Amino acid sequence: MNENLFASFIAPTILGLPAAVLIILFPPLLIPTSKYLINNRLITTQQWLIKLTSKQMMTMHNTKGRTWSLMLVSLIIFIATTNLLGLLPHSFTPTTQLSMNLAMAIPLWAGAVIMGFRSKIKNALAHFLPQGTPTPLIPMLVIIETISLLIQPMALAVRLTANITAGHLLMHLIGSTTLTMSTINLPSTLIIFTILILLTILEIAVALIQAYVFTLLVSLYLHDNT
Repeated sequence: MNENLFASFIAPTILGLPAAVLIILFPPLLIPTSKYLINNRLITTQQWLIKLTSKQMMTMHNTKGRTWSLMLVSLIIFIATTNLLGLLPHSFTPTTQLSMNLAMAIPLWAGAVIMGFRSKIKNALAHFLPQGTPTPLIPMLVIIETISLLIQPMALAVRLTANITAGHLLMHLIGSTTLTMSTINLPSTLIIFTILILLTILEIAVALIQAYVFTLLVSLYLHDNT
């Protein structure tokens, strides 16, 4: 196969115009809503999962931190649906783009940090210098803590990008191997195809777990600053 290994990660275009915006706006359309007093099983299950997730993330927060609950729940739903849609054949996964993940991570991280400096400036500054630090190490520790703070949004974005990209590449390689082996050795093809099915199940779990991890880390950053 002469297909480029990274072709699926290229942002698609329609008539020369970028289609990434339309793809990003598509997942919310798949979330079912109900106008009736009694919901069906799908809506009930969806509401139960949302309540369970928000309860786990918001339990440790105070009143000010819980004002972010709607944003964090929307974030985890968006990332999870985007990751799952990216597993479909011939689809594009926006979360494999580092630029998009940074666009999500930096504003959320910056909002949490700014809130911390506005409400608890003494505690926020205390993180830069642990108690009992020897005087000669103070300048070095301040620099290290500052770098560790500034690198948090980059770590968020890189973690999500790397995990989703690695899974897609592995599925692409094993899928190509399955097609190649189908004309050479049928028993080997069945074994590789079984591995591909198991990997697909694993990637579905990874898509959901990475959405939860991304949102949970943002929630922890918020908790440290409220």
